[in-house]
Amino acid sequence: MVTKEAVLEALNGVKDPDLNKSIVEIGGVREVQVKEGLVSLKIALAKTGTSGQMQVQQQIVNVVKEAGAESVGLRFEELTDEEQSKHGGMQEAPKGKTTLLSPENTTKFIAVTSGKGGVGKSTVSVNLATTLARLGKKVGIVDADIYGFSVPDMMGIEERPKVQGERIIPVERFGVKVISMGFFVEDNAPIIWRGPMLGKMLNQFFTDVEWGDLDYLVLDLPPGTGDVALDVHTMLPHSKEILVTTPHATAAFVAARAGAMAIKTNHQILGIVENMAYFESKVTREREFVFGQGGGERLAEELKSELLGQIPLGQPEINEDDFAPSIYAEEHPIGQIYENIAKRVIEKA
Repeated sequence: MVTKEAVLEALNGVKDPDLNKSIVEIGGVREVQVKEGLVSLKIALAKTGTSGQMQVQQQIVNVVKEAGAESVGLRFEELTDEEQSKHGGMQEAPKGKTTLLSPENTTKFIAVTSGKGGVGKSTVSVNLATTLARLGKKVGIVDADIYGFSVPDMMGIEERPKVQGERIIPVERFGVKVISMGFFVEDNAPIIWRGPMLGKMLNQFFTDVEWGDLDYLVLDLPPGTGDVALDVHTMLPHSKEILVTTPHATAAFVAARAGAMAIKTNHQILGIVENMAYFESKVTREREFVFGQGGGERLAEELKSELLGQIPLGQPEINEDDFAPSIYAEEHPIGQIYENIAKRVIEKA
């Protein structure tokens, strides 16, 4: 059975890619918990959210499993400035590399947000992204819902990004380049980070990922107006926003707060998407308004925007050979609604 001592011995051979020293030597092994074959680790590196972290992550999993662990859970944080200085500091990053945050970058950022969870914001995000790609656009998506990342699962993604040199190559699915917090977590471990760390992670998504030329980058934001949403508003001053709500008055009311923050930070609201707008019987074609009516229209009126579309309750056709549980096909009735929404977004963005 694996022991704590065996884990620490295995980790001696893992080096911080920026300091070129063992993570044990620099005090980067913050926590080690061993329970019934499961090893949970908290690791501090000089820099997180990078290609270097991805390489270290895989190396740690490999050596700890070789030491006898059945599964490995990982959490990361950054070394303090004092710790980094003590061990020689980080190597200076190469200059002159164009990133999504470079002033000359022409990518259009579309942030998809909501006032509360459970309204289908991520479903709207992935279907908007895949539909834009179907329409011939070069599209990427950042799963910025740090605590509730779900984009890889929704799109049926099982592989992880590759690393080339110091750059992360995003996974591509349905013509969309994808990066997610889920790629940086082992065994679905919980994310327990403070606000400043989340902002640093997002920054790395924009600067260390090899996106290539994109027409649109869709950001699936966490619900509400917390740290991540504020960081996005700060980092991407020209981002445009889509608010997702349900017809229910409460969902629309709390979504208005997210819309108000967008307006105060001079972000353009492209429009409102009302999800779960109704249920339509396949037999009678009658519509039942399960969650009420009018929330999306009221929200659009309050924010002086427009209702881009109303998405009914439904489910994509599941293809076991090409599994993607949340992506609607082009010919699906709901897929056609998303196409109309995407065309309107292209007109307005």
